[in-house]
Amino acid sequence: MMAKATAHSGGVLKKIILSYTYLAIWIVLSATVIVYNKYILDKKLYNWPFPISLTMIHMAFCSSLAFLIVRILKLVELFTLSRKVYLTCVLPIGALYSLSLWLSNSAYIYLSVSFIQMLKALMPVAVYTIGILLKKDSFKKSTMCNMLAISVGVAIAAYGESKFDAYGVTLQLLAVVVEATRLVMIQILLSSRGIKLNPIATLYYVAPSCLIFLSMPWVFVEYPVLRESYMRGVGLNVDFTIFGTNCLCAFALNLAVFLVVGKTSALTMNIGGVVKDWLLIAFSWSVIKDSVTPLNLIGYGLAFLGVAYYNHQKLQMLKAKETAEKKSAQQNDEEEGVVLLTEKRTEG
Repeated sequence: MMAKATAHSGGVLKKIILSYTYLAIWIVLSATVIVYNKYILDKKLYNWPFPISLTMIHMAFCSSLAFLIVRILKLVELFTLSRKVYLTCVLPIGALYSLSLWLSNSAYIYLSVSFIQMLKALMPVAVYTIGILLKKDSFKKSTMCNMLAISVGVAIAAYGESKFDAYGVTLQLLAVVVEATRLVMIQILLSSRGIKLNPIATLYYVAPSCLIFLSMPWVFVEYPVLRESYMRGVGLNVDFTIFGTNCLCAFALNLAVFLVVGKTSALTMNIGGVVKDWLLIAFSWSVIKDSVTPLNLIGYGLAFLGVAYYNHQKLQMLKAKETAEKKSAQQNDEEEGVVLLTEKRTEG
């Protein structure tokens, strides 16, 4: 018995260690991609102020690599989608994803890494509000009060921002709204049909559509600027090593998301995201030398408490759901046992 208990505890410990390892890998990769994108797009650093072009490069790279893994190497078994599902589900999600990436990457040109992470604290607010509007979630006064507390905290952080840029803030807030809409649409369009795509399959289906959608604004917004620079003989600062490693980090991040969600849960990733935001704020202040004011920290601290409480509520709801499912299964087993016992007595 003791040997079995020791083996069981050892298995649980191993599972916990692996879960935290996957989470740490995701945090490092996510932070790396954010800082890397900021470095490339910032006019004072690498000076490549073309967010649509950068996102298109990412999508082209991810599409090619996903095609190689799925079709050539056949390392991943693909979930076949019908044309109707692709047109009605995948394409709208791809359009929202491309717009979200475009807006969020554009914000890095105007805002600091630390302040962008503070604004991203509004994601639960946007997801909950859009969920109510699309009738995917129900209105609760306690939850709405929590959402208001998060919003007030972010507003205080924005008020204390020393390098506030209205255009940059607008871009990031729009990115939050679009990304929240995409997350809710995934639940409505895919999850409701029992369709679950791993990151490779997601890239295989979604990345090419993102590339097409991004090419539309690129033709009108960035292509004329790039063409004019070429005609004037102004060389573009293109370092294939930097862009190549940046694309590899973006692709690896998608795999890390699969590991974290697959081996733990989406809620664990949300909690890890809060840790990542604090680490990025500290990194932005200490290494990149972004200015972080006391009012920034007070506001984000309030928002952080709201997000932490929101995650706590979600965790309690999941535990209650699991408990209810176990009780239901136990009751079914007991009812089946009573039926079998009755049948045996009748036969006897």
